[in-house]
Amino acid sequence: MLEPLRQGLPPLDPAAVSSAASCALPPRYEAVREARRFTRRTLDTWETGDRFDDVCLVVSELVTNALRHALPADTPRRTEHDGPVRLHLMRWTGRLVCAVRDPSHDGPVARESEDFAAESGRGLFLVDSFSDSWGWHPLAGTLDGKVVWALFRLGPTTP
Repeated sequence: MLEPLRQGLPPLDPAAVSSAASCALPPRYEAVREARRFTRRTLDTWETGDRFDDVCLVVSELVTNALRHALPADTPRRTEHDGPVRLHLMRWTGRLVCAVRDPSHDGPVARESEDFAAESGRGLFLVDSFSDSWGWHPLAGTLDGKVVWALFRLGPTTP
């Protein structure tokens, strides 16, 4: 159930992307709140706010995981504006993808936990539960690290 797809996104035509937005996140935990605000503004602009709760939860988990597990221990946690973690939102006609880029080459690992009241360790379980699919892939070329993504199907928009 929690086996992420170590591959790129499911087949989606890049030419059919109708909207895309991206923001750099500083290496501090307040960035999770900034990512939620950015997601809210973007989804409202795209008139896909009906999926906000699911998408926002997943964005929060992906950004938290990147900040907690993917940054080297010596990364300064100051108020830098162009941080090593980046959130991307992309919308196709019937799909929305949120992707978080970080500098680590290590793939996400789901923890085995029977304690559903635990305050940590359930992030990937939530990503798996609230998105339609998710996965990750290493970056190549001039970009270093990996991208962890989640895909959401969108219902028909109402005029």
